[in-house]
Amino acid sequence: MNGRNFFAELKRRNVYKVAVAYAVVGWLIAQVATQIFPFLEIPNWIVRLVIVLIAIGFPIALVIAWAFEATPEGIKRSEVADAMPATAAGQKKHAWIYIVVIGAVISVALFFAGRYTARGKGSASPNEISNKSIAVLPFENLSRDPDNAYFADGIQDEILTRLSKIATLKVISRTSTQKYKSAPDNLREIGKQLGVANLLEGSVQKIANAVHVNVQLIRASTDEHLWAESYNRKLDDVFGVEGEVASAIAAQLNAKLTGAEEKAITDKPTQNAAAYDAYLRGIAIEESRTDDAAQQEAIANYRTAVRLDPKFALAWARLAVLRSLQYFDGYNLAANSPASIKEAADNAFALQPQLGEAFVAQGVYRYRVLRDFRGALESYGEALRRLPNSSLVLEQMAHVERRLGEWDAAEKHYRSAVDLDPRNVDCLSALADLLAGRRDFAEAQATWDRVLEVSPDDEATHANKAIAFQAEGRLDEAAREVAKFKPNSPTVYVNVVKSLQLVFERKFDEAIEFIQANPLHEFADDPRTITGLALNQEWAGHKEEASATFARAATAIRLTPDAVVPIDSRTLSAFLAWDYSGLGQNEKALEQAKRAVAEYKDDAVAEGQAALVLAVVQARSGDIDSALATVSHLLEVPYGITRALLRLDPLWDPLRKDPRFQKLCEEKSK
Repeated sequence: MNGRNFFAELKRRNVYKVAVAYAVVGWLIAQVATQIFPFLEIPNWIVRLVIVLIAIGFPIALVIAWAFEATPEGIKRSEVADAMPATAAGQKKHAWIYIVVIGAVISVALFFAGRYTARGKGSASPNEISNKSIAVLPFENLSRDPDNAYFADGIQDEILTRLSKIATLKVISRTSTQKYKSAPDNLREIGKQLGVANLLEGSVQKIANAVHVNVQLIRASTDEHLWAESYNRKLDDVFGVEGEVASAIAAQLNAKLTGAEEKAITDKPTQNAAAYDAYLRGIAIEESRTDDAAQQEAIANYRTAVRLDPKFALAWARLAVLRSLQYFDGYNLAANSPASIKEAADNAFALQPQLGEAFVAQGVYRYRVLRDFRGALESYGEALRRLPNSSLVLEQMAHVERRLGEWDAAEKHYRSAVDLDPRNVDCLSALADLLAGRRDFAEAQATWDRVLEVSPDDEATHANKAIAFQAEGRLDEAAREVAKFKPNSPTVYVNVVKSLQLVFERKFDEAIEFIQANPLHEFADDPRTITGLALNQEWAGHKEEASATFARAATAIRLTPDAVVPIDSRTLSAFLAWDYSGLGQNEKALEQAKRAVAEYKDDAVAEGQAALVLAVVQARSGDIDSALATVSHLLEVPYGITRALLRLDPLWDPLRKDPRFQKLCEEKSK
């Protein structure tokens, strides 16, 4: 048979028709499987099986079409059908076209319905939510003594932490679950908000030396109880319960564990009941409050835990992380010294060198104390291998990548952290800050609005929105955000933003009054605030007062003439250059500003802040050409400056009459 006759024979035997009809009907079945089956809670493996069978059936259908033909008397071999008289064939020869058209219309409708209904913002469609995803809701404290609430919180956190070490699961972080009730009614809505298929509820009752723990696993979309168990333990034997619960849940969700994961979730962190009790108290405090007093209280509990059990690696790791945060923020530096942070991190690692939390402790020490960003990123990478569901690790990786100028990697990891912790104000705010630093103000504002959906009264978020509006020159909108601040707000950052708003509105005397009247010790006595006060006094024409305040700021930064200015996240060495400039010591100011830029050359965020001070010092000293060159650079880099701020900020008044500066202000913002 030649080629032409072969293709003619294919047409005569309806092979083409069968191929087209099969493709359309097969696609229709595939759409039903992918769009409808997940809604009916049919397992994903059945969806995959259907698609495989469709693919296998295609060549079989073509072979059957070649060998057989449908006739009014039933299916006959093609040779037999050819010998039969044509009766109703003519009436039905177009029937296959109707089948194809109807099938195509239905399958296309299902295809687009599935795509467009999956676009609901803030929730996931059923087929996007993995069956191996889970959130652990707050455990109810059934103890008669309300002071035992910390124990229920700690048990919940430990179960969640162990689950988060299983790579095949998606586990939502505690920060996103802690605002829900212990046994809420709207489980389906909570599942959608958190993007999980399963929820774990529990209760804890502690009476004297006895502990009763009750847990139940629930399918969020149907309220179906998949598994439940009760555990009765003596207090000194409660350490293994968290591991037993995590292992049982993994089995229920068909999550296969590696040997390392099995060991990680079943290991008992300590055999000392009193040490474990202090550790749980520290966790409960740390997770429920973030203020300085709470952090110090949690640190005290972790110190008690390691004193009672010096081999308690998890407690050493927590102690290192929290102490490093205090050091990084400039609080209680004497108590949270670099040596004390190193001791805690090293002890955790020496005791359990494969512990994910020990790598986190090493990472925060390298990042926050040593400023060894590459080393920190390496430690966090090892931590993530052992803590694959840790939003903390992902967020810390992003912090470091941002410092390294690896903006895309930082954004990716911030978004991954948000995926695991969708209601975490800090994660969302960090992502928004990066977007604003890259001048993507629209998406930054949208992300801060997500924060306000979670925490409507969050002052820091209103302050962030105000800062972004200021950077765009939208002072009226910034003022509306500032108006939402509480009178005498206890938040330092909020007060900084309010003082900046007054500066940009050129209400210098009001800014002076606000700074001097603010009761916050950390705000009013911070060297950076003192420098800001001096600048406002200078702009308001109070020259002698400004000079005295610049001198006070310089002394606060460098307590003695020979004191070394620490290189940390506060960029105090750059502020010292400002103070020298305010005192008229231009040569000394330029030297100090250049030193600060050099000190922060490996920190893409802080380098921009130091370079801004250099540009200001250059302008104040009359080196206009150098100042304009530095400003041009700052307009191009993330965390630099915006053209709107060039127009608004009195810092740039020494450049304002220069046509080149005016051109920079007028060019289209990038």
